[in-house]
Amino acid sequence: MTHELSAQSVTLAYGEHVVVESLDLDVSDGRITVIVGGNGCGKSTLLRAFARLLAPEEGAIVLDGKAIQERPSRQTARMLGLLPQSPVAPEGIAVADLVGRGRHPHQGLLGRWTAHDYEAVDEALAATSTADLAERCVDELSGGQRQRVWIAMALAQETDILLLDEPTTFLDVSHQVEVLDLLTDLNASRGTTIVMVLHDLNLAARYADVLVAMQGGRIRAVGAPGEVVTPELVREVFGLESLVAPDPVSGEPMVMPIGRHHVLAR
Repeated sequence: MTHELSAQSVTLAYGEHVVVESLDLDVSDGRITVIVGGNGCGKSTLLRAFARLLAPEEGAIVLDGKAIQERPSRQTARMLGLLPQSPVAPEGIAVADLVGRGRHPHQGLLGRWTAHDYEAVDEALAATSTADLAERCVDELSGGQRQRVWIAMALAQETDILLLDEPTTFLDVSHQVEVLDLLTDLNASRGTTIVMVLHDLNLAARYADVLVAMQGGRIRAVGAPGEVVTPELVREVFGLESLVAPDPVSGEPMVMPIGRHHVLAR
């Protein structure tokens, strides 16, 4: 199912501290949008607003023509799923039970379950290579294992829109690629609209259909990675001198930082 999700003249703040100001962004339905930018630029704050966790001071997050704050929580949860940056699991909960909460977030484990609910949980565990952890306590897992379990919980929701804040946190390089490949497969097979925040600009450029670069609470650039990632933008947004060349694997832009050391003499 298609959905229209957008930020319309949105200003977001924590108390008197304004983080995002007068921001407009239309999320591309059925595509992968990746938000990048330096620390404190408002990436995660914007994602929280899209997830209905932070109400705008001004403007509105609009989902299918209606302000998201005006929608019932359960209705929103059926359309939009979120993996926050630092999720916390209930003490002593087993992996399968945590993933199962993605099916009925407002009912808990006592809600009415169907055969499809169990199938969705099994598929999410299999897709994230966590099926062998199903009976383990989440507290006992490594950081990388826990992150894959949280992603399984997000997948089990089977929402049309999936928001992920730093989904590759705590993962080694091979699992980072596995997770991003998994999300790409999900987008391709189900048409799931994916919006995620990533720190790694090269992975963002490789996996994004639409790249959003933020700076100082505002959007600096939006478009295909090849249009957005330039040495000038990397300098302005990240304060980093770099070379940008085609990625030999994907053909998308690849950023090569220029530091003070280990640089060939010219």
